[in-house]
Amino acid sequence: MRSSSVLRRTVAGTAVSAIFVGVLVGCSADPEQPQGSGGTVEVAHARGTAQVPEDPQRVVVLEPLELDTAVALGVTPVGAAVASNVSKMPAYLGVEGVEPVGTVPEPDLEAIAALRPDLILGTESRHSKLFEQLNSIAPTVFMATHSDPWRQNALLIGKALNRQEQTQQLLDGVDTRCAELADEHAVDGRTVQMIRPRDETTLSLYGPTSFAGSLLECVGFTIPDQQWVDGLQADLSPENVRKASADVVFVTATDVNDKTKIPAAVTHNADAFGSVTLVDTSYWVSGVGPKGAHKVLDDIEQFLDANR
Repeated sequence: MRSSSVLRRTVAGTAVSAIFVGVLVGCSADPEQPQGSGGTVEVAHARGTAQVPEDPQRVVVLEPLELDTAVALGVTPVGAAVASNVSKMPAYLGVEGVEPVGTVPEPDLEAIAALRPDLILGTESRHSKLFEQLNSIAPTVFMATHSDPWRQNALLIGKALNRQEQTQQLLDGVDTRCAELADEHAVDGRTVQMIRPRDETTLSLYGPTSFAGSLLECVGFTIPDQQWVDGLQADLSPENVRKASADVVFVTATDVNDKTKIPAAVTHNADAFGSVTLVDTSYWVSGVGPKGAHKVLDDIEQFLDANR
């Protein structure tokens, strides 16, 4: 009898949650909110195909790449999940009015539903278990994984927003600028490392498939081989920091003017590194997308100009 009682309470709780989300979804028909053109576009994505609005007006994004790309395309989302280490939208994007809807690894379904979205963008590798619930709120498109090359994922986002051509133009603009920097500074043959201090015991290196790593190689630097996880990163203990030896090292930090943010292990092994420069975590790590790419390239250009 006790187990039956528990079962009834569990079913009842689930029903209440479903009703709550359903009520919020029902509110999405608010006539005072813009509803788009009424047409739809079919988008193939990690969970099949989705019929999405031709001109989405109320977009919620669950990944930094989706936020950056949307803003770069002139679409300001009504809601966005934030990175776990921040509490607000990245300042470099220069947008206001985007409501936080939980964190990237743990989106807040109730907050998402309350915004009455007409399109949700997420990622299968992080949000797989939430797909059905998200899709019941609004048409949902998932990238396969955030580990895929960022340009490839940006194109899917552009397709979901019905701005494929504009997205390609943005990516072409990034590559053109890379080529210009490569021609002007001729850094071929110089090695580079990007180091992100995680805590006192772990330093993360970022590889050629990573966002910033791909941009460093795009301008001509070479990232030395490591045992990359998904081609993205490799973790080192401070005792093994000499394995990150390179001509140029960029260290991510929240305050690029605070030299104490350079890990002591790097400072104590200065002979292994040609130069060490602090760069902003908010776009070197979290600011994945066309706008973040130009911010990273700004920093690379400034470094190259100063070290001719």
